[in-house]
Amino acid sequence: MNKKSHPLLGIHSLLMIIFIYVPILLIIVYSFNNTRLSGDWKGFTFQWYASLLKDRHVMEALMNSLTVAVVSTIASTLLGTLAALALRNLGKRWKSSMNGLMYLPVVIPDIIMGLSLLVLFNQIQVPLGKATVIIAHITFSMSYVYVVVTARLAGMGRQLEEAASDLGATRWNTFRYVTLPQISPGIISGALIAFTMSLDDFMVSFFVAGPSSTTLPIYIYGQVKRGISPEINALCTLLILVSVMLILLAQFFLNRGKGQKKHKTLPI
Repeated sequence: MNKKSHPLLGIHSLLMIIFIYVPILLIIVYSFNNTRLSGDWKGFTFQWYASLLKDRHVMEALMNSLTVAVVSTIASTLLGTLAALALRNLGKRWKSSMNGLMYLPVVIPDIIMGLSLLVLFNQIQVPLGKATVIIAHITFSMSYVYVVVTARLAGMGRQLEEAASDLGATRWNTFRYVTLPQISPGIISGALIAFTMSLDDFMVSFFVAGPSSTTLPIYIYGQVKRGISPEINALCTLLILVSVMLILLAQFFLNRGKGQKKHKTLPI
């Protein structure tokens, strides 16, 4: 028998949605406002988006963010996938311990991770710059890739791999033609999530970035300290749209992978 939920739960959910999304909606709306005054609507315009393209500092921050995101995504996707494949064959005891270590960057606060990496770079005398930002992003992005690929491997089973081995396939051919196609939706989803996390990261980057490695979130933070301008609203809107599109794309590949699995397991 289904029990009806209490009306207060619905009201609470609605208030939470309003609290989370109304400020984001206001940023998007005022990015098209034809005035620099935030609370005064003077008409619709695209001029603040056009001015972003002419701003040298914005373009430098954008290129830094894209460079860091692309390099860290490639590295973290490779390392996270290899870690998921390697830990798959460990014993239960060791696997639980290693899983805890791999999950650690996901659960610890960003400020702790940023501070610990800053201390590490200072101890080994590595100058802060774009390289340190990339290393930091690989550190936390790898865990997200690992989580997604591990979940995909857990749902795949070993039947097809065992069948390929019984038919004479080598370990490489089994991985190439059986395992990799099965986990590819998880790998792509993990890569998209890693790219999104890297592109949006502020806290960790703030600790390990040097003077010439300012990313977009750090640039936005520096500008907001002087006051919220329409250009900042436009820049935040673009970041929001890109992040939402990447998350939706990652979810699409995850759902596609689940659909393929269900299709393959239908009885003939």
